[in-house]
Amino acid sequence: MVKPSVLVTRRWPAAVEARLAENYNTVLNRGDKPMSPAEIRDALRSYDAVLPTVTDTLNSEALDVPAAKTKILANYGVGYSHICESAARNLGMTVTNTPDVLSECTADLAMTLLLMVARRTGEGERELRAGGWTGWRPTHLIGTKVSGKTLGIVGFGRIGQEMARRAHHGFGMKIIVQNRSRVVPEVLAKCNAIQVDSIEELLPQCDFVSLHCPGGAANRHLINALRLDLMKPDAFLINTARGEVIDEFALTQALMFDIIGGAALDVFDGEPRISQTLMQCDNLVMLPHLGSATREAREAMGFRVLENLDDFFDGKPPRDKVI
Repeated sequence: MVKPSVLVTRRWPAAVEARLAENYNTVLNRGDKPMSPAEIRDALRSYDAVLPTVTDTLNSEALDVPAAKTKILANYGVGYSHICESAARNLGMTVTNTPDVLSECTADLAMTLLLMVARRTGEGERELRAGGWTGWRPTHLIGTKVSGKTLGIVGFGRIGQEMARRAHHGFGMKIIVQNRSRVVPEVLAKCNAIQVDSIEELLPQCDFVSLHCPGGAANRHLINALRLDLMKPDAFLINTARGEVIDEFALTQALMFDIIGGAALDVFDGEPRISQTLMQCDNLVMLPHLGSATREAREAMGFRVLENLDDFFDGKPPRDKVI
């Protein structure tokens, strides 16, 4: 029996690539660079399955392939806003993602960012490496206490809930939640969380705000100048969701003019390109999209893709079908 042909658009953990090669006629993108829309179109004409990541832009241009051979886009990652849903539906494609397996590690990183920006660790490390540290003194790099403060979480899915668990049970933080749907009381009760109806209601109450909502057009610039103005002047914004969720120009203004206390970002609008004005903000911690970057999470994501592929080619509904 001929194995289905599969294209992997970026390099994956070696253990996952090996399993893919065993089960499928697999082609790897050994250059490990994002594919252009033209390359994506060629792939869709040539392979039974394409396995994209968030770095691949599968917009309407890339999916403009009336005679596509590909019938499944098995996405490596939980977010799929980089895939044009209407175009995928028009082509009759199945789209899957990889939920659950990266929630804990992404929440770990969100908590890391929260602590880093609160305690000014980025500034401290830069000072040390530049040889500028003159020794301990009582007023040096004074930060903000985290324990017992109020954390607002925008988007209370799996990752948001894991973030709440760490913050509440680890640091005694009060949790306030804004979510597009009602959260069942039993889930809120796990962290004594309170759900509010709007972001406008959440922001003024919080010392820290962590974003865990989906990206895409619906949430583009969800955090804008008006909403940043609602935050406390000493509050901090953390984003491990998607870069487009924040208006980066508005954030730069808020940081430079001390409208908020600081921010910590793992994702950026248009990454890997980073705004030069953002780079100039000392009260900003930046990491290069490391949310799921642990061996355990990245391997689990790949094996979850394999499970979805196996289901699809066995004629069963994939467990993580999103389109």
